[in-house]
Amino acid sequence: MVRLSRAQQQERTRAAVLAAAREEFAERGYTDAKVDRIAERAELTRGAVYSNFPSKRALYLAVLVGSTGQPDAVDAPTGGLADALGAFARVWLERLPMTGDPTAVGRLRSRSLTGLFDDEPGRTALAQVTRLEALLLGLALESATPHQARRVRLAELVLTTLNGAGHLADTAPGFGDPFDVAHACRHLAGLDLADTWDPPHLPYIGPARLVQDAWEPPAELPDQITGHGAGFGADGVIAVLGSGRLEAAEEAVRAARPGDRITVAVVTGDPAEIGRALRLRIGDITGCLRRVFPPAAWPGLRLVLDDDALVASAAGVADAGDATEAAVRVRAGKIVARAGGRGAALAVAAAGDSTTTRSGEAGR
Repeated sequence: MVRLSRAQQQERTRAAVLAAAREEFAERGYTDAKVDRIAERAELTRGAVYSNFPSKRALYLAVLVGSTGQPDAVDAPTGGLADALGAFARVWLERLPMTGDPTAVGRLRSRSLTGLFDDEPGRTALAQVTRLEALLLGLALESATPHQARRVRLAELVLTTLNGAGHLADTAPGFGDPFDVAHACRHLAGLDLADTWDPPHLPYIGPARLVQDAWEPPAELPDQITGHGAGFGADGVIAVLGSGRLEAAEEAVRAARPGDRITVAVVTGDPAEIGRALRLRIGDITGCLRRVFPPAAWPGLRLVLDDDALVASAAGVADAGDATEAAVRVRAGKIVARAGGRGAALAVAAAGDSTTTRSGEAGR
């Protein structure tokens, strides 16, 4: 008889819990599912379930995250902005339940988070990750079209349309035709939204503090956009953003100099629930982008999920949590600029390579 190691036994227990949970959620939905029944299905104790997942919500999110998988590539659109939007909408809409699917199965299929978070941190995180999704789609649209216009407002409008269709799939299954929704998204390309980048608070952000601190790159983490290593040893800007400050990613992107490498490390004080929700949403949007756009049009920034605060610690950010915003610029193996607080990502991205030390720190 082969004796399993403790790690192997834990992995087997975890897999059994996830399989049982998927069955329970598919049959009864999130609200009516019971942890005791999940434990019974897995032939485990209630304590064994909670030793792997701290709450039913964390377990549900783990089931959803496990359903994303690796997307297959599709033909990239060749007809400009309208075709890109139509292709993106079609891929996004594939997750919606089929007519006749039971409600619980449909919500698992669509990876719906409707009604899952009724607390302020959860709602804030979902609002902020939606802003990040719009940035990622907007950057892909900007790269895929010859014009130099900002496309984030257009991306926001497309995601509003698609999320509305997703909500109706939850509340009124069978209402509307996904092909019509995709067609409508395609025609949104013709709108003139006069999109510019000029947030009102930017003139009040102080400069980054120029330093000469040692940079010890953390253990490698995968870039959520490309699937490859993020490459923390390279020069560039690293922004550590909590789940409540994800919108600051655009501040770093817009302030960056041509050729700057921007890395966004996402942190949270609640990796079991908020962290999994962010992983799910980011995995869905990046999966769609990889299927629709060629690699040359993928957003140029690196995006990592810093669940264990490895990047935050290397950047000197203590107690990284949902409200965190901090950034450093790395050059030639040293941190040459740093800032913390609101506006930190912008301040560091805008910082030059001068060695003249300036006082002040963003967010003060």
